[in-house]
Amino acid sequence: MKIQSGYIATIEVIEQVGSRWVLKGEESNIMMNVSDAATTIQVGDEVEVFLYANRRGELAATQQMPSMTADTFGWAKVIRIDDKEGVYVDIGSSFEVLVNRMDMPQVRKLWPQPGDQLYMTLRTDLGGGIFGRLATEERVLEQYEKAEPTLYNANLTARAYRLLPVGSFMLTIPENYRIFIHNSEQVAEPRLGQEVQVRVIEVHDDGTLNGSMLPRVEERLSGDAEVLFAHLTKAGGKMPFTDKSSPEEILETFNMSKGAFKRALGRLMKERRIVQEDGWTTLV
Repeated sequence: MKIQSGYIATIEVIEQVGSRWVLKGEESNIMMNVSDAATTIQVGDEVEVFLYANRRGELAATQQMPSMTADTFGWAKVIRIDDKEGVYVDIGSSFEVLVNRMDMPQVRKLWPQPGDQLYMTLRTDLGGGIFGRLATEERVLEQYEKAEPTLYNANLTARAYRLLPVGSFMLTIPENYRIFIHNSEQVAEPRLGQEVQVRVIEVHDDGTLNGSMLPRVEERLSGDAEVLFAHLTKAGGKMPFTDKSSPEEILETFNMSKGAFKRALGRLMKERRIVQEDGWTTLV
């Protein structure tokens, strides 16, 4: 058991001082705010806590357990983006964590957006401060679940954890299957951490998968509806055009008449692929 920042440990409670519990550390005592206790605590109890360095650089504790630690991996939801620093994520504990911009894709539009989730672990600096580190391919290969051949042609939900020019590596949710989507099987390149729907097109002997983001032949759209669907996908699933847009705007953007545009929208709405609201058309 490691009594250090970034790890979970079981520690004895020795007293309560005001609004803080005092836990028995190795070199000095560890403080935990009463508000960070997830269970009823009494002096003498041994409690499981997550350890981190507070703003003064002191080792502190919380029972709000993160989704990952310095020796485990998990998903963290993106909270906000800072172009200079990187991406701040919610790890499920009492504080947010920075994933450095150097870990982000070189192409800015492929950075995650708020709500996307990153598969990562925790690391600490010399002062015990915690930051996020994306899972490497080596670690994913140690942790993915092996898929059965019966998954061929199945629809799965997945998030991208690694982006390459040749395609995207993803982990399925919640199964944790590893699936590769070649760029020829993508409508558009996903963002890092973006959640997408994929279809299994090959199951390998090692239990990894190949997939596609393209619809099956019988599900594919044609003509103007396909143009609108592709535009929406590349625009992140939302566009400021509806059946109320002007013919001039429609012609300039889509090179089609307003009548054709409305028929294409109608096709997509009938198939429940889109909704229109407040001047926007959004993918379902």
